[in-house]
Amino acid sequence: MIVYVSGGARSGKSRFAETYAARSGDDVTYLATAQAFDDEMRERIARHRGDRPAIWHTAEEPLDVAQAARNVQTPTLLLDCLSLWVSNLLLAGESEDRMLAATDDLLAALRERGGLSVLVSNEVGLGIVPDNALARTYRDALGRVNQRVAAASDEAYLLVSGLPLQLKGQP
Repeated sequence: MIVYVSGGARSGKSRFAETYAARSGDDVTYLATAQAFDDEMRERIARHRGDRPAIWHTAEEPLDVAQAARNVQTPTLLLDCLSLWVSNLLLAGESEDRMLAATDDLLAALRERGGLSVLVSNEVGLGIVPDNALARTYRDALGRVNQRVAAASDEAYLLVSGLPLQLKGQP
């Protein structure tokens, strides 16, 4: 089962996804895509680690998340987040076509592994059109990745101000 969780910055999406994964009652692997390029990001990563249950497994992979998902041995996988993954791919020089192919590979890996997979992503398309080409490219690529993941998901949620709105699936 694939569950897609989206929302804006500080919308509560990660907390919702963590609670959803924990409710499975199974062992959980947290697949992190963040990279610590500066002190603020190192602090953010440390805070996220501290918020997770100590018994959860952690895997870190900024680029090849499909392979990382294939390597997960626990019944439940929480991938946080697609937003940073797309940013990592963009900064590594990947084209949008390559990102969409990587997304298809990730979705195939999740279906192959079975179990519960919860994927978190930012919704970045609700604001103004960015004023520079890199930001527009990112917004467009992430929007297309999000659409693909949401379409393939069994359940989808949008978080707004900490409140989940179910977009797809059985309540």
